[in-house]
Amino acid sequence: MTEKAPSDRTRVKRIPGRGVYDCETIYEILDEGLVCHVGFAHDDQPYVIPTGYARDGDNLIIHGSSASRMMRELSGGINVCVTVTHLDALVLARSAFHHSMNYRSVVILGRATLIEDDAPKTEAMRLLVEHLIPGRWEGCRGPNDIEMKATTILTVPLDEASAKVRIGPPSEEDEDYALTHWAGQIPLPVVPGIPVPDPELSEGIAVPEYVKKYGRRR
Repeated sequence: MTEKAPSDRTRVKRIPGRGVYDCETIYEILDEGLVCHVGFAHDDQPYVIPTGYARDGDNLIIHGSSASRMMRELSGGINVCVTVTHLDALVLARSAFHHSMNYRSVVILGRATLIEDDAPKTEAMRLLVEHLIPGRWEGCRGPNDIEMKATTILTVPLDEASAKVRIGPPSEEDEDYALTHWAGQIPLPVVPGIPVPDPELSEGIAVPEYVKKYGRRR
């Protein structure tokens, strides 16, 4: 297990015992997620934009329209903050003050690099599709030249990243354990539903096995 040495910017300061810096935990959280939030500033106005992503080794891949302000700004090498969060449970305490949530989150700081060459850009697109649903790249049409030009893909290094994790029951004041209010956890699992075919789907096309067996990574 490799542990990242936290920088001053990524070291968890609020409840530092929840900070996690090993690569295995950080990568597991990223690999399970589907949406990240990208924070950046433009003309002194901060923005936080949700978008899809994938991990390629020690880099995070994000993509968007070539006309996107976010992608244009990030391509210029400005500072960026990317976050991924999983909400695992609501934590109900006996006191209102100690209500909480069980969660796993990652914060990444750095600067993005534009992927311009065709081969690595196509590979990045493949990774994005495969992260969404493994097996799908071979089960769909690949991007054409127009679609490639319409898409900007960036990588953000995971050199400056940290995780923060809360698990377990509520933390209470000692005198509150005697109260008769119910306390505990409400798990919030993400469970895929039954696949719904496109109404325009041609007759006789079966649901692929990778769709039938789809499940969130954990």
